Amino acid sequence: MSSQLLEQQIGDLLRQRGMKLTMAESCTGGLVGHLITNIPGSSDYYLGSVTAYAYEVKEGLLGVKHETLQAHGAVSKECVIEMARGVRSALSGGFPLDSILGISISGIAGPGGGMPEKPVGTVWIGMSAADGDWAWKCCWKGDRIKNKEDSAQAALELALRYLKQDLPPENWPGCQQ
Repeated sequence: MSSQLLEQQIGDLLRQRGMKLTMAESCTGGLVGHLITNIPGSSDYYLGSVTAYAYEVKEGLLGVKHETLQAHGAVSKECVIEMARGVRSALSGGFPLDSILGISISGIAGPGGGMPEKPVGTVWIGMSAADGDWAWKCCWKGDRIKNKEDSAQAALELALRYLKQDLPPENWPGCQQ
């Protein structure tokens, strides 16, 4: 394992592959974008992010279908895939869509908001790229801050694994505590 930060490794691989990164964050509130932009030179590959907390923003800026939110909620595989697709398109900035990786996060950080079928700590991470769309369900057990941090780290790990062509299955143990 490299001693470099995940964010640095992601940046190096995005540069090597001529790719750009976009983020759509809900429960993490921009934390992944913050971590990515801590790396000097990240403007070479990071196009930006949308912190889409409200349903209206998910629909209006990211193109999440109203029907998706009604049927599955914001904390769902369906929603994060639509968010990831939408942020790729919304923030493409004129770059070829095939060169853009979109990552999204939506979840219940806590302490409130949980339900029996979606307890506090339930987070979905989505990804959209030219070669497909993916999503992972995470189940964290921390407090609000820890759940946000764990979600951000998992998103970074998944981005790195995508760039290394080593995506894990949907039931990836890295998304469990």
